[in-house]
Amino acid sequence: MESRRKFVFRGLAGGFAAALTLVRPAGATEAAQGIFLAKTSSIPVGGGKIIKKKYVVTQPKKGVFRCFTAKCTHQGCTVASVSGRTINCPCHGSKFSISDGRVVSGPAERALPKKKISVKKGSIRLA
Repeated sequence: MESRRKFVFRGLAGGFAAALTLVRPAGATEAAQGIFLAKTSSIPVGGGKIIKKKYVVTQPKKGVFRCFTAKCTHQGCTVASVSGRTINCPCHGSKFSISDGRVVSGPAERALPKKKISVKKGSIRLA
């Protein structure tokens, strides 16, 4: 009887361990590769796109991509658009450069913080 219990227990434990190796937490692979932000083809040259109301990805020159936080440095509003080569805040009119995030027009006094990204096979991800 004892050996039968051990046999069944070992079989169940082994099956459970095998199942655990097949199941990974949601986003585990995504975290290892960096959070996906956008396809390069969706970011216009000379413009950009606001992603998840958290990031702004821009393409100041063909094939050159930049990423900044989408939170205005003036009073923390989320920037709303990218046009005319600037990232634009709707709250008080601050404008930031798509090239380096510096202030083009206030009242903001600090640049948008830069985020590190990687660009591979047409995908832009946080680094």
